[in-house]
Amino acid sequence: MTSPHQPETEPKSVRAGVVFGVIGLITVLIVIAVALLGDDPTTASTEPSGALDAAPSLQDLAGLAEDAPQDADAAPDFSVRTHDGGAFTLSRHLEEDGRPVILNLWASWCFPCREEMPAIDAFAAGNPEVKVVGVAVQDDAGSAADFADELGVTYTIGFDEKDEVNVEYRPLGLPATFFISTEGIVVKRIFGGVTEESLAEDSSELFGT
Repeated sequence: MTSPHQPETEPKSVRAGVVFGVIGLITVLIVIAVALLGDDPTTASTEPSGALDAAPSLQDLAGLAEDAPQDADAAPDFSVRTHDGGAFTLSRHLEEDGRPVILNLWASWCFPCREEMPAIDAFAAGNPEVKVVGVAVQDDAGSAADFADELGVTYTIGFDEKDEVNVEYRPLGLPATFFISTEGIVVKRIFGGVTEESLAEDSSELFGT
């Protein structure tokens, strides 16, 4: 015969199971949280990661843009070794050749550069009255040369092996393009990608080509 107190035992067992189940779930969640946040969860939310430390602030970016040659500034002179085994010097080109220059700064690790370089090549081929120079900055010369060969670009490619062009022109990210007049003045700068059409439009407006 069933004891008159037996019905009370089953609810207590069920309640105990629920309690232990909840405790187990909380323990699992705590373990997961600790694994995600690190060994010391008390400091994980207050100490920025190395990537965050390295990321430039808006003030830093504004400073870089301000340091870059402005419109109407004299274009900093530079000399680089070129992919064809020669050299390109801005001041010598302006003195001896006289054509205005479109200077494009790029790198082999820059995905937007890969997208725009065929368009720059097409513009250069169709507009020989403008000298187009692409200088690889913040890059290994060998990697940059392989990159240019892969894309098959034919305009002048140079390598900023001494980091001089990067320091003087202060690109706000890559790619960056500077339009330099026959007088050696920066008449426009673009931080970001360009197209064949945009180059043609800017060249016509700025250089009268």
